[in-house]
Amino acid sequence: MKKIVVLLFVGLLSWSVSAQEKTAKIEFKTETVDYGEIAKGSDGVRVFEFTNTGNMPLIITKVSSSCGCTIPKKPEAPIQPGQTGEIQVKYDTNRPGPIRKAITVISNADTPTKILKIKGTVKEIDGK
Repeated sequence: MKKIVVLLFVGLLSWSVSAQEKTAKIEFKTETVDYGEIAKGSDGVRVFEFTNTGNMPLIITKVSSSCGCTIPKKPEAPIQPGQTGEIQVKYDTNRPGPIRKAITVISNADTPTKILKIKGTVKEIDGK
């Protein structure tokens, strides 16, 4: 009887450990996009590329920015293990001055919250 209990315990322990290993993982090529110096009114769209390096589908539930001048767009479909995806960010380049914004990504990954950053400077057309 003791052997059966021990076998059941070891079996359950093994099952729980293997169940914990099944997770989505998100790895970004870069977590900061540098616009550099860009002209006022120029294209403000940039992309954060990522890969699901886990073994479960990655579901991004929410992407938000630190201000209304930055509009992020998340993928709608789950990203399968080994597949890549992108988060598109559009910054309003009609605002001259420095760019320092954060984009928060919430998902079912092993690290459920990631902070991405954009930086750079928007210059007036005449160089100011």
